[in-house]
Amino acid sequence: MAVILTASNLSKIFETESGEPIQAVYSVSLSVTENEFVCIVGPSGCGKSTLLRIISGLEKATSGRVVFRNQEIRKPVLAIGMVFQEYSLFPWLQVIDNVAAGPEFTGMKKKERLKIAEHYLSVVGMSDFSHAFPHELSGGMRQRVAIARAFANDPEILLMDEPFGSLDAHTRILLQKELLRMRETNRKTILFVTHSVDEAVYLGDRVIIMSARPARIRETLELDMAHPRSRANPEFGRLTDHILRELEEEVMGIHN
Repeated sequence: MAVILTASNLSKIFETESGEPIQAVYSVSLSVTENEFVCIVGPSGCGKSTLLRIISGLEKATSGRVVFRNQEIRKPVLAIGMVFQEYSLFPWLQVIDNVAAGPEFTGMKKKERLKIAEHYLSVVGMSDFSHAFPHELSGGMRQRVAIARAFANDPEILLMDEPFGSLDAHTRILLQKELLRMRETNRKTILFVTHSVDEAVYLGDRVIIMSARPARIRETLELDMAHPRSRANPEFGRLTDHILRELEEEVMGIHN
């Protein structure tokens, strides 16, 4: 598969109100190939979300560059979609209009964009709620709509920042399976930030383990397991244990 996204030597330094510099990301380089599902894990507050925001064009790097299909990313582009942990829906729009919002911004005709919205609402099991407003939905339902909207925008690569982090365990597992099914059907490339090691091993073709802040790449693991994956598989347990030990060592290093 061809490499479609490259991040080279990304670093990010924030400045506090008192003028003190805080390094969030330090010299991170990575590449993502077409149709790959890459998961990023790391200690809490290490800079994973900042890294994803830089790649999306929402945050400017202090140094380094992001290139997507030979185009340097300096601001958000339609080819790169983003799903946040928060349910980033327009509260004044019904569900179907939320999902159709992206195609509408591109100038697509109403009939066509509503057809696309209806399709993806069906895929995530939300057709019966197409005329509800976001405040009428549960957290899991709102996140289903957010995922449907992201796919309706038809990005080439989808960046997901802890999209299931605030959901209950049952809903989380259901949406993990739904995401894999949608990804397989639509052949999307996904870069997925998560705190859950189990989730990373369940979803990813590759897992990138980040250090404590400032975020650096500690290790990259290729997961040679076919989907669907069983959590009862000994290899699943071995990989999970390995990543947890790496993260534990990283966290312990903060205090040593």
